[in-house]
Amino acid sequence: MIGKTRQPPELEVSWDPSVGRARGVLLLPPTSGKFKHLRRAPATDLACWIDHYWIVSWDLRGSEPYPIETLPHPNVQLVIEESGSRISGVHTRKFSRGLAGASQVFGVKFRAGTFRPFLGYAVSKLANRTIPATQVFGNELHRLEEEALSASSAESKIDLANKFFLDGVPQLDPDANLAGKLVSMILDNARIRTVDDLSASAGMTKRMLQRIFREYVGATPKWVIRRSRLHELVEMANSGKSLDWAQVALDLGYFDQAHLINDFRSIVGYTPGRYRSRIKGR
Repeated sequence: MIGKTRQPPELEVSWDPSVGRARGVLLLPPTSGKFKHLRRAPATDLACWIDHYWIVSWDLRGSEPYPIETLPHPNVQLVIEESGSRISGVHTRKFSRGLAGASQVFGVKFRAGTFRPFLGYAVSKLANRTIPATQVFGNELHRLEEEALSASSAESKIDLANKFFLDGVPQLDPDANLAGKLVSMILDNARIRTVDDLSASAGMTKRMLQRIFREYVGATPKWVIRRSRLHELVEMANSGKSLDWAQVALDLGYFDQAHLINDFRSIVGYTPGRYRSRIKGR
């Protein structure tokens, strides 16, 4: 009997310095096959609208399907792939998807808070939902779909996307810009652990914050703060360093270690300790 030898995976993961590497990814890349994940900055004139572009491609033919799990960010995304393009609102739970065969996805991660001018109504109505992308961008999107998916290089795909958005961005809403700054305030300041902290730092009432986040972000301020903590926890778990979970809980603003563990398990489905075991076992 002739056995099959598993080939080591071919991996390419890269990002522009201004974009940084991905956060919130719960599993390692495949153990075989080919996998590519690129993160690229938009044109300078689009930086107030688009956080970054991302391109994921894979060839897992002859390999087992690969499940990916992530903790989504407070951002709306345009996802372009052969099966159809869609707008994905903020997903408040864990995102899971199985990759199989060979394919690619081209994505646009919009800057937090800035999608409402494109959408025309409260972004909270997109929470945990996807809609056809043509509902927002019209049939003009079909050309971008066709050209971006057939383009041979990442640079060509990004050039096409830059042109598409530069030709059609709406007027920037001052409240959209404010919403983006509020989200950045949470992500950049580890001392903001509660909505009261954000209210004090921003000089805004909690009611004002709730309205801005409902209309422009698509998730509550409390959720964004909580998700930021979980992202930081995943980064620590991914670091491979020995961790004192009780100290980690205090550093991240949890009441105690049990609170940290329960929060992580309620979203991810298993404890931080089991997550680290899964990483080591791959």
